Order: sequence, then C-alpha cells, then structure tokens
Amino acid sequence: MVGEASTQASTPERGVSPWLVLVLVCMAQFMVILDATIVNVALPSIQKDLKMSEASLQWIVNAYALLFGGFLLLGGRAGDLLGRKRVFLVGIVIFTIASLLNGLAPSSEFLIIFRGVQGLGAALIAPAALSIITTTFAEGAERTKAMGVWAAIAVGGSAVGLVLGGILVETLSWPWIFYVNIPVGIAVFMAALRFVPESRDEDAHKSFDLAGAVTVTAGLIILVYAIVKAQQKGWGSAHTLGLGALSFALLAAFVVIERRSAEPLVRLSIFRAPTIRSANVVMLFVASGIFAMFFFNTLYIQRVLGFSPIQAGLAFLPFTVGIIIGAGLAQRFVPRLGAREVPLIGMAMAVAGLLLYLRLQPDGSYVTDLLPGMILVSIGMGLTFVPITLIATSGIPPDDAGLASGLFNTSQQIGGALGLAILSTLSASATASTLKGVSKPTSADVSQALVDGFHVAFLGSAIFVVVGALLLVLMLGRSDVVAVGEGQPAAETT
Repeated sequence: MVGEASTQASTPERGVSPWLVLVLVCMAQFMVILDATIVNVALPSIQKDLKMSEASLQWIVNAYALLFGGFLLLGGRAGDLLGRKRVFLVGIVIFTIASLLNGLAPSSEFLIIFRGVQGLGAALIAPAALSIITTTFAEGAERTKAMGVWAAIAVGGSAVGLVLGGILVETLSWPWIFYVNIPVGIAVFMAALRFVPESRDEDAHKSFDLAGAVTVTAGLIILVYAIVKAQQKGWGSAHTLGLGALSFALLAAFVVIERRSAEPLVRLSIFRAPTIRSANVVMLFVASGIFAMFFFNTLYIQRVLGFSPIQAGLAFLPFTVGIIIGAGLAQRFVPRLGAREVPLIGMAMAVAGLLLYLRLQPDGSYVTDLLPGMILVSIGMGLTFVPITLIATSGIPPDDAGLASGLFNTSQQIGGALGLAILSTLSASATASTLKGVSKPTSADVSQALVDGFHVAFLGSAIFVVVGALLLVLMLGRSDVVAVGEGQPAAETT
C-alpha cells in the first residue's frame, strides 16, 4: 500500500501496552465529546446569568461544533506531517486553557469566542487520537476491539456529559462544567508525553493548506448562521439567500483550492475508495439526526417535565448503558453479519426510537413515554457507530490515517451542527405557529407549543437517519466491506 515504507511506525515503547495507549487517547476523546454536550444541561443557567437571547444561546453549542468540525481536516493532516503525538499534545494544551477561559468568561460574546477556541483544540485532539489508534493496532480482531472501546467512549461521552453537567450546575455553578476539564487535561498531557508513541509521514512536505481550512470553516459557519436566522428573516429573504450564496461560494472555492494545491488539506482522490466515501456521507446524515436529539430531549425534560439539572442529567443514564450494550453487540455481530448490515440494524432501531418520541405530550411520563425511545436510539447508535468507524478507517495507507480520521470526525461534527441548526429552526417555527393568535399564552399553552416544535424536530431527526441508511445501501456493496474487521485491506485510496 502507498505510504507504508515512508511512515514512521507507531509502536509503543518497550514495556508499554498498546491498551494503555488506547486508554490515554480515549480519555482525551472522552473529554472532547463530553464537552460537546455537557453545556446542554447548563444552557438555562448560562442564559439567565449572561442575559442571552434564545437565538444566541445555540451558538454556545454550535461555535464549538463548527470550529471543531471545520479545523478537523487541518488537524488530521497536521498529525500526518508533524507527528500525531505532537499535535495531540498541542490540542490538549489549547483545549485545557480554553476551558479555563470559558469558566471565567464575563459575557456571552467572550463565552462564544472561547467555545470556538475550545473547538479548535478539540479539532487537533480528535483526529490525532483516532490515527494513533489505527497506527497502533493492526487491522483485524484487535483493532475491532479497540474501535469498540473508542466508539463507546465517543458516543457515551455525549450522554455522560449531560449527567455530569446536571450535577455540576446544581451543586456548584455552570462555570464548573468547564473547570472540570482542567485536571483531566493536565493528567492526560503528562501521561501521553511519557507513554504515547510518535508517528508521522517522514516524506511529506512540511506545508499546510491554511487557505483550504479557512474557506471550508468560514463557509460552514456562514451556512449555519443563515439557517439559524432563516426563521427571523425568512427562508426566501435576500438575507438568507445572500448568505447561502456566499457560503456555497466559499465551499466551492475550497474544492478549487484542494484541486490546485500541491499539498491539499484534503486529497480529493481519497474519496475514490467506496468505504471512505460512503462512511463519511452516511455519518453526516446520521449525526444530523442523532446529535440534535440530545438538545431537544434536554429541553423537553427540563422545560416541559420540570426536571432539575441533576434529575435531567440522571435521566440520561440509560442512554449511556444502551450505547455500551450496542457497541458490545456490534463487536460480535460485525464478523458474523458484516460491517454493512450491522449499522443498518442499528439505524432501524434508532429511527423506531425517534418515532416513539412523537408520542411525547406536556403531561407525559419519563418512564412510559421517553425511556422506551431512549433505549432503542442508544442501542441503535452503538450498533451504528462501531461498524461505520471501522468502514471509515479500514484499508487506509498509514500516511493517510490522520486525513481519514479527520474526515470522519468532520462528518460527525458538521453533520451535528447542521442538523441542530436546521431542526432547531424548524422546531422554533412550529412552536411560533402554535402560539400564533394566542394573545396571552398560559404555561400550558407554552408547553404544548414547545412539544409541537419538538415533534417536528424528532420527525426530522428520523428522516435524516433514514436517508443515511438508504445511502449506505446505495453507495456501499457487500463486496466493498467483506474484509472490514477481519484484518484484510478493504480499499485502496490511490
């Protein structure tokens, strides 16, 4: 395979178990993923303390997700060129310092800016961590086990973030959802400095496609801003259409830059591999549907059912258990059923769970109305993320490990950000429609309006996941993934 001879081996130092390396990088990834959702439970407290409007509130989530997703590509390539361990450590430093600044933020504007910086640190950590795993564990049973742990950490961190966020907000205050990262970041940095092996592409040119990173990130941020403002300005307004045109112009410029660059941020030929192409497109749609679900479930639990932050956080514990169960089942089923069939089962379960959320009512019950859907979605996510991660990272030349992992993480983050922007806008429109004509809405009217909006969001989430499943069937044949999880190359990228 291309690049095997030129890539420095990522072999742990003598006496260091590769599973210790896995634990360290998973700790960092857990911190990154946890922070993407830990703010959800704290949003009402942050809004009250910093006097934020409803429109600006979601930027606390999306500022992180967009900078995270937009610079993941640069982070992945930087790991290949400069060394995955080095980039991993730099990312931890940026992330930890930004966490401190978030907690000290004196205003909403500073908090949004620092959340973006935190996302930049995460963009360096995540692809470096995943590529460290793919270059430490050979394809086959060992890597499948490692990816099972990785997927459980990556998805489970989202649910644990909601639990921890509730505890910290209610017992201390919202800045502590950021301060909690500081000791973890320091500990991971010190341990990784000693035990994580270095690896890089020794023959790669030491140059970076900064223009590509800036254009793709700016294009995505403007696109999300246009979507968020569409409810207020109108979908067909000059404001929305103008920003949409500017966004697509920037994204088109990104493609042109990548085609002409001697050292592109994304070598577009990597998408010739059906595994990489299909896994990233599918993950984009699945993340669009699933990640926003946390946002809306949290709002339903707190604003409609009246749960406290701690109660809301604890309400998501079954979600964590379901993800672990699904990830464990995926490890067993992939060799038996195939890496293409297992995520289809998982997505079907997730869609069924999302549709169950359409039964939610203002006087609903957590146990009988919310919990059944939560269990189905969580197990389905575990069954989906493990094989899709394997598909996205199998058969990749070692010197492209960072690029492949960066692309995959980008698909998750950008899909989540776009999904949240689209679904929250549609949800808000449905809520406003219900309240239209009600001169003095009561609390019952407001609760019903919110639930009507949530129903639209959950239905949209289910549609996104269905599209992901259909694309997996259409874009990936059984023969393309027959070797995934069995230790054989699945695809060539050049």
